[in-house]
Amino acid sequence: MNFTIHPVTWHDAEPMLRAVREAVFIREQSVLVELEWDGLDETSHHVLALSSTGQAIGCGRILPNAHIGRIAVMPEWRGKKVGTAILEGLLAYASSRHYPEVDLDAQVQALPFYRNFGFIEEGEDFMDAGIPHRKLRMKL
Repeated sequence: MNFTIHPVTWHDAEPMLRAVREAVFIREQSVLVELEWDGLDETSHHVLALSSTGQAIGCGRILPNAHIGRIAVMPEWRGKKVGTAILEGLLAYASSRHYPEVDLDAQVQALPFYRNFGFIEEGEDFMDAGIPHRKLRMKL
């Protein structure tokens, strides 16, 4: 199963980014629509994963303040390194912008994934959109 990763703007790729996030966050994880669409997408840098047939299969974003978020992979593509490629794309962007560090709020079930990249956990678990999360940070 081949896929590619593309840096995109919200303006150019909104329908595909929305499709992935609606499927994963809103339908699968029951995140409220008003929480998902927070108004920060237009100023964020996005990474979009596409299958070899051009189908949107994953995405993620980084805000101007170096906060990574909204990493989502369609269920049938999980375990195939799509999330890894998305995070690598976001970290490469952060490095190219000379950010000294990045942070993110990870779903607790995804902590091992982020630890593999060198993210360090901070503080206690907290609830976000009804899902347990923990703050993570990584120096670049």
